[in-house]
Amino acid sequence: MAYIDLGVDEKTLPGITGLMRFRPETAKPLSELADVLLRGPHSLPAAERELIAAYVSGLNDCGFCSLSHAASAVAQYAAADVTDGAEIVARVRADLDSAPIPAKLKALLRIAGAVNRSGHAVTPELVEAARLAGATDVELHDTVLIAAAFGMFNRYVDGLATFAPEAAEDYVPAAQRILVHGYGIPRPS
Repeated sequence: MAYIDLGVDEKTLPGITGLMRFRPETAKPLSELADVLLRGPHSLPAAERELIAAYVSGLNDCGFCSLSHAASAVAQYAAADVTDGAEIVARVRADLDSAPIPAKLKALLRIAGAVNRSGHAVTPELVEAARLAGATDVELHDTVLIAAAFGMFNRYVDGLATFAPEAAEDYVPAAQRILVHGYGIPRPS
């Protein structure tokens, strides 16, 4: 049970969705930021940006965000006709070094992991490795911002002890909704 009365059934609106319903004034800019970072036009596919969010959330031990963005990454991979998206997501979350992903994404995920520890942990060597793998300035910028934003989102969700389903399949319907409609304020069921 959340530390505050959200005025909703937490099992219907778990994690950040209940928090956004509780405080629509803050939900609007947070949802807009998530849409821009994870779904907006970009040189990185949406699946890879969702994977960055899932990866950072896993490092932060935020079950809700880790599982929800993993499900969204899988949904985005499927929408892009990538048949092994679920395996890619699982392998990245289990062991980044052995994951079957492009060198550029691996370098960006290492930067995201560094941001998660501290902004100062992002070194010139990490940035140079990402550049050598083909990362652009916008991709570097947005990777750092996704990692920083998910530090905030993760702490928001866990700091108020919101309900988080434990089964990965419980996140699939929301991932499908996000695939179609984006990150809006959740509507009543």
